[in-house]
Amino acid sequence: MLDLNGKSLLITGGTGSFGKEFTKTIFKKWPNVKRLVIFSRDEQKQYNMAMEFPERSYPAIRYFIGDVRDYVRLKRAFEGIDYVIHAAAMKHVHIAEYNPDECVKTNIGGAENVIRAALETNVQKVVALSTDKACAPINLYGATKLASDKLFIAANNIRGHKDIVFSVVRYGNVMGSNGSVIPFFLNKKKDGVIPITDPNMTRFNISLEDGVQMVMNALETAWGGELFVPKIPSYKITEVAKAIGPNCKHEIVGIRPGEKIHEEMITSSDAFTTYDLGKYYVILPQVPVWSLDDFIKKFNAVRVPEGFNYSSGQNTSWVDAEALRRLIVEHIDKNFVAS
Repeated sequence: MLDLNGKSLLITGGTGSFGKEFTKTIFKKWPNVKRLVIFSRDEQKQYNMAMEFPERSYPAIRYFIGDVRDYVRLKRAFEGIDYVIHAAAMKHVHIAEYNPDECVKTNIGGAENVIRAALETNVQKVVALSTDKACAPINLYGATKLASDKLFIAANNIRGHKDIVFSVVRYGNVMGSNGSVIPFFLNKKKDGVIPITDPNMTRFNISLEDGVQMVMNALETAWGGELFVPKIPSYKITEVAKAIGPNCKHEIVGIRPGEKIHEEMITSSDAFTTYDLGKYYVILPQVPVWSLDDFIKKFNAVRVPEGFNYSSGQNTSWVDAEALRRLIVEHIDKNFVAS
């Protein structure tokens, strides 16, 4: 059973949607956490988050201004930290396409710095957040996150005798997260027109709460080098538009640079090292630093069939417009009414 009371944690990119939900969960479940460091480069977002989680009410919280591109600052922040959650990233696909160098510096260079800083301090566990766009990527953002995933997985091979574990969690579109489709459509509904990139487009769907729970699972169970994938439903982009603005005009505008019609989280090539854990799938490292037989026995892991792939367009679980409305009320806006 995971117990974070008395532990010191740091989350990079901690002022984002995930960071806020993670912070809320930590203080609710483990009120005696020793320290929770919110590490990010946006001064205004830190100020706003400090209004929501003030130090006088949450004495364990700390706000550190810093950039994952800055190794020296990162290493200093990691001193005395037990667990690191790496959520910092440039994540907007079309912005990455037009600012490639900046995306590489943050998503790949930042990952390298997190790994180096963790190895040079006494960090015990690192969980890196990934994305479905890192699976068979066709855009720069996805390619940089795939490189980041591989770096964190391979970091287990260079840890030497240090007692540290690196793992990755990969999931799809997070409901209500900054820049995601549902808040975008909710805003566009005011204009009476909802822009749809392609009527055939599908996406995976996960709540912030479930995303946080995935990270907790990785902190509790990872042996080193695993890439965890959740079993989650898909939706059609047209169903999202129907759920939010059934009376709005639905205008087809075409896909943006770097976008896919369907997303994947596991390719058929990954199937050779992918196992079913029940609630999650896990892609195991090509060269694990532990016994595969012991892992299978411990977690009752079952290898997926040859040729298995996990795509948002070929999912067995779907949410329609009505279900999406209920989820929006539950996770994003309690006062939401379709119009």
